[in-house]
Amino acid sequence: MNILIIEDEPQAAKRLETLVKTLEPGATVLRKIDTVKNAVAWIKSNPAPDLIFMDIQLADGISFQVFEQCEVLSPVIFTTAYDEYALKAFKVNSIDYILKPVDQEELSAALTKFRRLVKAEAAPQHAVLDNIGKAIAMLTKKYKTRFVMKVGEHLKSVEVEDILFFLSLEKTTFCHSRDGRKNILDYTLDQVEGLVDPERFFRINRKYIVSADAIQDMIHYTNSRLRLVLKNSDDPEVIVARERVQEFKDWLDR
Repeated sequence: MNILIIEDEPQAAKRLETLVKTLEPGATVLRKIDTVKNAVAWIKSNPAPDLIFMDIQLADGISFQVFEQCEVLSPVIFTTAYDEYALKAFKVNSIDYILKPVDQEELSAALTKFRRLVKAEAAPQHAVLDNIGKAIAMLTKKYKTRFVMKVGEHLKSVEVEDILFFLSLEKTTFCHSRDGRKNILDYTLDQVEGLVDPERFFRINRKYIVSADAIQDMIHYTNSRLRLVLKNSDDPEVIVARERVQEFKDWLDR
């Protein structure tokens, strides 16, 4: 197996090479490259390796730029320091990844997946580019840090960390804060979902987006659902939709 490592941290690249050779004694690391520029030049002038390990953040840019500047025909496993919750974007788009520092068990699992997929027909270049673009966009997206809302004749700015949950009721979206205040937002709940950090907030059903800090209690409910008791809420029926229960548990347990 011929492998290319694209990584701007020398120690990380060396550790990865050592682990790969431990798990795949017959593997050959063709080159270790630390920049987008050099990666593009190498890929353009050499036969495609069997597998590429690629860090997201390189010395002169992000690895997405490699895909913009040349055709990458090899399967790619990303190595990155981004946290796992944000990186679920890569799983959704069928792109594998390993969190730094690289763990031998995770690397072994990624290589096993590579072996399973190696017989499959490679995705068209435009599809690969689109999938990686979606993932990078999710990772680099900037979320709101505060909301401005009207309170009578005044405008009030509320920091996101002071918000416990958002509630949609009769086509109106309410923001419930730690201080017990409830204010109306000029956004739909769907819009709010796209504006807030998914690490901090979770959409449990059509009516609620909640923060972990808002949850006082969780109770098993009918039909494999969960009922939540929220701070500053007198709603007895705050229910996590059945199809969202497992993802909700994973979100809390990240």
